[in-house]
Amino acid sequence: MIFSFLLVAATRDASSIEFMAKRTQSFICQACGAVYTRWQGKCDACGAWSTVAEEAAAAPLPGASGPQRSKKGRIFPLEGLIGEASESPRMPSGIGELDRVTGGGFVPGSVILLGGDPGIGKSTLLMQASAALANKGERVVYISGEEATGQVRLRAERLELSRAPVELASETNVEDIIATLSKGASPRLVIIDSIQTMWSELVDSAPGTVTQVRGSAQALIRYAKTSGASVILVGHVTKDGQIAGPRVVEHMVDAVASFEGDGAQHFRILRAAKNRFGPTDEIGVFEMTGLGLREVTNPSALFLEGRDTESAGTAVFAGMEGTRPVLVEFQALVAPSSLGTPRRAVVGWDQNRLSMVMAVLEAHGGLKLGGYDVYLNVAGGLKIDEPAADAAAAAALISSLSATPLPATRVYMGEIGLTGALRPVGQVAARLKEAAKLGFNSAVIPKAGAEATGQTPLSVKPISDAADLVASIIAGRKRPSGS
Repeated sequence: MIFSFLLVAATRDASSIEFMAKRTQSFICQACGAVYTRWQGKCDACGAWSTVAEEAAAAPLPGASGPQRSKKGRIFPLEGLIGEASESPRMPSGIGELDRVTGGGFVPGSVILLGGDPGIGKSTLLMQASAALANKGERVVYISGEEATGQVRLRAERLELSRAPVELASETNVEDIIATLSKGASPRLVIIDSIQTMWSELVDSAPGTVTQVRGSAQALIRYAKTSGASVILVGHVTKDGQIAGPRVVEHMVDAVASFEGDGAQHFRILRAAKNRFGPTDEIGVFEMTGLGLREVTNPSALFLEGRDTESAGTAVFAGMEGTRPVLVEFQALVAPSSLGTPRRAVVGWDQNRLSMVMAVLEAHGGLKLGGYDVYLNVAGGLKIDEPAADAAAAAALISSLSATPLPATRVYMGEIGLTGALRPVGQVAARLKEAAKLGFNSAVIPKAGAEATGQTPLSVKPISDAADLVASIIAGRKRPSGS
């Protein structure tokens, strides 16, 4: 009897131990951070395959149940909405385009997550920003987890920045990094390249996993808030351009920026996707040269450089990127298709938006595009998300289909609705002013809201709907270029 009782008790203890051991293991998607109780080939949250890996969960603290659970919290004071709100102090980086995206400079205690394709120039940009701040007498620390210090020095020599007093180290242990940074005066700027290579002794997981990335980022963010140092975390990106790792890291940081550009092109675009201390619709434009990145103060001239003004299928769009007007060229090619399902290819614009514009042109403009292959490209590699680009894309399509070159000194803007009407756009005066500065003399704008343009140096041609747009281009087939 006693033996049976001991056997049952031992079995229960073994089951409890086995159950606790199982609970310390979890399966986490390395792409999005979703947690599962068992392994599976496809992540239900993000749809990625072969990204779910087993990781050890954090061990529970001894005695967590009982006294610690019943411990009362600290009472803190509550405040009202009315009070003094001072603007966060800024630390200019010395690079104007970078300061434009960050909202005027780095905010002390802020954390920025910078992503971009490999080789796009993230390390080059950060090295230039580090040197500019260090030359002003600020303490700047550059921690590289992917490259040795010798490799970073070679890049600095190539950029002619090796004399800048930037403190450099190659380290991946977060606790060692924070201990080193805490010694002496607090640095004004800390660069971690990259967060995927960091690991913490407090997290029982392999470096690069979701758990390690989240834990390392949390420790570095805590250091930034307590020390007042600005921290920049470099993040890897996936094949579709998203920052790799758990999305929770993007919510933890103060700003998320992406460095975009085509490796075959010589310019790069810095775009803010999130910024708690500034706007999120500003862009910074850089040109890649032999001595690093050069600021482009007039990106419109760069995007329109070398355009073909005599060929059909090109239209210039007067867009807005934040507070900056930008002129870009839309290129379209409409060719007869030999396929059962015509091909549609878009670069730099939303493919769903193209399908909608084509449907409106067929339904309300009288064009027959169903039997044609359609290719649309935003010249220069810039990605356009503004609905006001509908009119420029439609004009390029109409021009290519009818083999009618558009006037070389005319810009287009306007959102096309499903009814075919051109809807008004904002900041028309700034768009027209930028176009006039670059030598354009006419503009096609929506008729609705045309009276709000005020005094403008351009000849404005209001268009009410897609049918008027088609008619104006077809009617101008015999007009000389530039009229």
